[in-house]
Amino acid sequence: MYDIDLYAQIGDLKEIDYRNTLAIAAIIEILISKGIISRREFAHMARNLDTMSIEELKLLRMR
Repeated sequence: MYDIDLYAQIGDLKEIDYRNTLAIAAIIEILISKGIISRREFAHMARNLDTMSIEELKLLRMR
């Protein structure tokens, strides 16, 4: 019974991840279409964040 519950929870997480990803993609597209950011700026920031350590990310959040 525990296994079935675990699989259901994993399925729920996949649905939540999908909806969160969709929401983020929609926000990014709105910002780009309104000229608030460019795709190049977004890609640059994503690359920078991807290479940062956990400590650097924590410091960035504190600013």
